[in-house]
Amino acid sequence: MDVMVKHLKKKEIAAYSLGLFGFQAIVGFLNSYQAEFYAATMAADLALVGVLLLVVRVVSAAFDPVVGNLIERKNSKRGKLKPFIMLSIIPLAVMTVLIFTEIPLKGPALYGYIFITYLMWSLAMTLGDVPSQAIASVLTPNPTERTSVVSIANTLKSVGFAAAYVVVPIACLLVPGGSRVFGYEGGKDTPINSTEYFVSSVIIGVLGCLLFSLIVFYSKERVGYKTQRMSYSDMWRTLRDNKPLMMVIVSYFLGFGRQMAMGIQIQAANVLLGGQNLIVVLGITTAVGSMISMIITPLLIKKIGERNTFLLLSIYGFVISMITFFIGTENKILMFSFLFLIGLQFGAVTLLPMIMAADCVDYYELKTGKRTEGTVYAVLSLTIKICLAMGTALGLLLLKASKYNAQDIVFAEETKKLVYFGYTALPGIFSLLAAVPMLKYGIVGNKKLEIAMLLQERRELATKSDK
Repeated sequence: MDVMVKHLKKKEIAAYSLGLFGFQAIVGFLNSYQAEFYAATMAADLALVGVLLLVVRVVSAAFDPVVGNLIERKNSKRGKLKPFIMLSIIPLAVMTVLIFTEIPLKGPALYGYIFITYLMWSLAMTLGDVPSQAIASVLTPNPTERTSVVSIANTLKSVGFAAAYVVVPIACLLVPGGSRVFGYEGGKDTPINSTEYFVSSVIIGVLGCLLFSLIVFYSKERVGYKTQRMSYSDMWRTLRDNKPLMMVIVSYFLGFGRQMAMGIQIQAANVLLGGQNLIVVLGITTAVGSMISMIITPLLIKKIGERNTFLLLSIYGFVISMITFFIGTENKILMFSFLFLIGLQFGAVTLLPMIMAADCVDYYELKTGKRTEGTVYAVLSLTIKICLAMGTALGLLLLKASKYNAQDIVFAEETKKLVYFGYTALPGIFSLLAAVPMLKYGIVGNKKLEIAMLLQERRELATKSDK
């Protein structure tokens, strides 16, 4: 296939983008609401829940290489990746609803239940996450087209992560006697109850999985490959020998706190604005900036390349986050304006690692002759999940230190300051840390196109020799 020709139809791009939107809506729902649900409806300790969720992510991380290895061994007419997405859909929908179903348990039994249900959800999520990310590298051999598709898809993916901020308040309005969005009682919005959480989970779980299934029915795996049968030692050797990928992974771990704000967003809305459902205002403000970042990032890539774009956005994220913290919360218009500006950095978090990972697949294929998208995206998926859990755990521990209580109506000034610090300044510091490994990321300048052209020549020769 010609690496300079466009291969994707608009319908396929839309299906892939909407699929990631639906999947990410589910992930974002759990990331923002799960801990608060346990604390508000079952009196669970937020800090303990944060540690527990992190432990589950680490334990479930063992499943990421399993999925990656299964993908490498898969040889089906339907493709290498799509069968795994299909297998994940029903378990993911069921477990999403089950997690937000109130169970009359307390003490060790409650925490055991949280561990088991979240572990099962994590396994279902991994089964869909690894192939849905990896499929970006096989949709087209054209690196420019691939960057464009990943950008569009990740823009909708970013919006999907914030979809729960709109769906949950709507669900609250639909439930008779439910929580209000802008109505206050005693200076505080009425809390979200267990029925509203359950209705929200059904809406997001079912619709999210239906959208996710579009990838299976409308995507085509175009890039040719030979099925590789790899051992686990081979998989980790792939990571060790793929230096650009190693820099992407190290960067993600150093910047794990960048997404901490999303893990405590509902609590931040409660403390800073006076109600849980006002997350719709807090979340969408940053999400709009993030969506614009997805549009701007490809333009920056064309001008200065992936690595320099990452460095620019990371440094910008640090500076704007610190300014936002020092401005404070007294002037809400000013605060929201700067929260919007914070969102402009998130192309470095959500979009660039995906583009870089696809480039790392090409780099490793040129180096070794092995195309290992399953392995690469299993490692990336594992990294993202662990880092997201680490960020959420750090945020929940910070809430514990701030003496946050979901049932409180009025919060102390010290609580407000510490929560605001965790929501703004601390993620900015992690953004700066994430930039350090990227100084050694090697796929820069014309090297990306050179790799694509050399791979095209190699595939054409292989096709001729097979004939």
